Amino acid sequence: MALIVHKYGGTSMGSTERIKNVAARVAKWHDAGHKIVVVPSAMAGETNRLIGLAKEIMPQPDPRELDMIASTGEQVSVGLLAMALLARGKDAVSYTGWQVGIKTDSAFTKARIQSIDDSRVKADLDAGKIVIITGFQGVDEEGNISTLGRGGSDTSAVAIAAALKADECLIYTDVDGVYTTDPRVVEEARRLNKITFEEMLELASLGSKVLQTRSVEFAGNYHVPTRVLSSLTDPLMPLEEEANSGTLISFEEETNMEQAVISGIAFHRDEAKITVLGVPDRPGVAFGILGPISDANIEVDMIIQNQSVEGKTDFTFTVSRGDYAKAMAVLESVKEQLGATRILGDAKVSKVSAVGVGMRSHVGVATHMFQTLAAEGINIMMISTSEIKISVLIDEKYMELAVRALHRAFELDKA
Repeated sequence: MALIVHKYGGTSMGSTERIKNVAARVAKWHDAGHKIVVVPSAMAGETNRLIGLAKEIMPQPDPRELDMIASTGEQVSVGLLAMALLARGKDAVSYTGWQVGIKTDSAFTKARIQSIDDSRVKADLDAGKIVIITGFQGVDEEGNISTLGRGGSDTSAVAIAAALKADECLIYTDVDGVYTTDPRVVEEARRLNKITFEEMLELASLGSKVLQTRSVEFAGNYHVPTRVLSSLTDPLMPLEEEANSGTLISFEEETNMEQAVISGIAFHRDEAKITVLGVPDRPGVAFGILGPISDANIEVDMIIQNQSVEGKTDFTFTVSRGDYAKAMAVLESVKEQLGATRILGDAKVSKVSAVGVGMRSHVGVATHMFQTLAAEGINIMMISTSEIKISVLIDEKYMELAVRALHRAFELDKA
């Protein structure tokens, strides 16, 4: 008997019929003798509907009140799923995040989990109950409801699995696993049977939408084996077949497989590039530029500072396209203080990345990547690397071509 956490996304909870299918699947696992905790998202489209209502009242909604509104979607989901299980004769109980003590900080709309009180859940599990907990939300020290940001139910599920020391966390979604790249861009994209936490973290942070980045961080930090699999399969499929489907995210040292050099190609369409020209090359220039950007709560990704020429240098960095206008306005307001000659921006760029732990033991990966892009006539604007990742910034119009070319060059279509 194992303790398993199931997480179901909004598509899986999108109608009462689909909720009944989820109940059938959960009941199957419980019938096999497993202790089951379920973390569902709000029904598909519900969070957007709630946020839309808030914006009709207040175009820039108050964050605390927005969380009060947005958190109700998951509350409906857990109640409906508990009813669906009760209707099947299963002993199920639903809870909100605050009822089971999911404590967060007070950063409304993007809170971070600080602690989870597992006593109530463990008591219910020991009594043979199926426990259903709202994803995406918690409560701060002052008793205010808080939400974790988009995709936060993934993080909730993995955090609950970590707190309960679950044997595995199953993330059910509308795709059947993690692919070498987006199958909508590359038809030959292949589902991976296994991937390391490091690789998944890079892919998630670089634009892969399968899992929220913070959920992968949690899983890696607390050694929670996590599996991504489809909720659109027959809910009554044999349990052993389902338990080995999808993509298992695990630790490199726990796998005996020969690692491929590259595991996947990630991309992020919504990038913007900003260059601050002619700033004095002196200590503190980077802080002078990025300090105000950080104060405006804008995240910076890639950074390049050019070689100094006659005491002047150029400083280039990227931000999310949604923050581009705000970032340009911030820099214009401090331009004179910085001593910059000009500030240039380009909101039509994209980032493409090759990810793989195999880079550690293979040379020439960067050369092969750059050669492939050059052969397609694609110019590289910026480059950033880590031990298991190479990212390039290119013109947006070449993004899909670059992804297809790199997927082919690294033979990711072959098992």
